[in-house]
Amino acid sequence: MIKAILLDWNGVVIDDEAVQMRAYIDVLSDQGVEFTEEIYYDSLGMDDATFVSAAFERAGKSVANGTIDEIVDAKFELWKNAVAERLPLFDGIKNFLEKMGQEFSLGVVSMAARREIDHVLNAAGLSKHFSTIVSAEDVDRCKPDPECYRTGFRQIDSVRIAAGHLPMTHGECLAIEDSPPGVRAALGADLQALGVANTVSADELRAAGARAVAKDLRDWFPEAIRRVFV
Repeated sequence: MIKAILLDWNGVVIDDEAVQMRAYIDVLSDQGVEFTEEIYYDSLGMDDATFVSAAFERAGKSVANGTIDEIVDAKFELWKNAVAERLPLFDGIKNFLEKMGQEFSLGVVSMAARREIDHVLNAAGLSKHFSTIVSAEDVDRCKPDPECYRTGFRQIDSVRIAAGHLPMTHGECLAIEDSPPGVRAALGADLQALGVANTVSADELRAAGARAVAKDLRDWFPEAIRRVFV
């Protein structure tokens, strides 16, 4: 029986993949590096620094670590300005977190920078829903490597134990993901995976190993989670 849910961030909670892509295109074009929509979606699961480094490598150019940091900072500012007027949260996500949080322990496992996650949590008042957050700074390897989900599982299990619950098995923890690398990362950590077809097709998520795929998280309730993921 599912006892905890770990959610990816971009493409699951916040509908900002297009904003992220536009920011990357702008900052990389300033460096003379071509970056396309196809490249962006082929690179899902990477943290910012790895994303930028891979873009330069693909273009046959070298880049210093200091320059990568500057580009990542510039991208963050573009992203923050773009979401300043209206946070592009997915419709119904607040209600989804509310109803799931009444039944399950919730956490975030994302390759987004912690400052981006915190910006949205604070602006949207979502912090109360999550007992643990794993961001890019907490791990050494990007999705599809399972390190992030192994870390998230350990953290949320520790929080539950401290609150008086028994330890979980890995099968009692569900990951919600919008990308094939994320699904593979969850499965590699021995978690179950629910895909949400916000970013890629349902077929791609199923091919990656998602046990079920949601067209819209608003359609999912705790009883459905318990029925599908046993």
